[in-house]
Amino acid sequence: MSQTNLENSAVDTSVDEAVGLGFVTLTQPRRRNPLSAQTMREVTAALTELSADQRVRVVIVRAEGPVFSAGHDLTEMIGRSLDDERAIFDGCTEMMETVQRIPQPVIAAVQGPAIAAGCQLAASCDLVVAASNAVFGTPGVKIGLFCSTPMVALSRAIGRKRSMQMLLTGQTIDAQTAADWGLVNIVVDADDLEVKVRELAAQITTASPLTVRIGKQAFYHQIDLPQDQAYVAMGETMATNAMTCDAQEGMQAFVDKRAPEWTGR
Repeated sequence: MSQTNLENSAVDTSVDEAVGLGFVTLTQPRRRNPLSAQTMREVTAALTELSADQRVRVVIVRAEGPVFSAGHDLTEMIGRSLDDERAIFDGCTEMMETVQRIPQPVIAAVQGPAIAAGCQLAASCDLVVAASNAVFGTPGVKIGLFCSTPMVALSRAIGRKRSMQMLLTGQTIDAQTAADWGLVNIVVDADDLEVKVRELAAQITTASPLTVRIGKQAFYHQIDLPQDQAYVAMGETMATNAMTCDAQEGMQAFVDKRAPEWTGR
């Protein structure tokens, strides 16, 4: 496994090339893994780096210590100018959009509380596996700073009424409730978190990397379109997908009752 961890960095990047996994790990557990401006830049850079690595089929976002992330570093947001505040949230938006823009599926492995922008980060990932002791919350309303940017990801994951409940009350929900509401895919015992994340990733890596890339891009393209426009766009996507070598190989392999051999073309 190759690894990159620069001095004074809040983020560790590593690749397990044997199984095609890239890892982005928050490494400030004593501070509850805050999403400072520097940390968000580092996460964005790590995701961008892994997106260009041909060895990486799935990216896993995780954190050290008992807390996934407590959200923004509030010390950076006190006594600053409007331009300073804008820069923080511009950096946050860039990080969240990078999660969904890179071609590889991104799985959040949430081992503990994911709060405010930490909840937003989890909600922005393509899939979420959570330990049973994890909680999710957007408590900004309690300190006079409504979680407006987390609201973007949260409302798209769990809908209007449930996201408004979290945003207006600031109360956390447990992992099982998060799963019931659609914020989390799988809840497991804390000791089984890494195993289950790797199992889920392994299921994805059996597919053609080209097809997965097409599918992820198509999902985010169509999700906010009106239904008629979505069908037009996705009909074209499927038609062009069907013309790829991997799709032709996969369909022929199914007919022949054999395992496909992917070429990524």
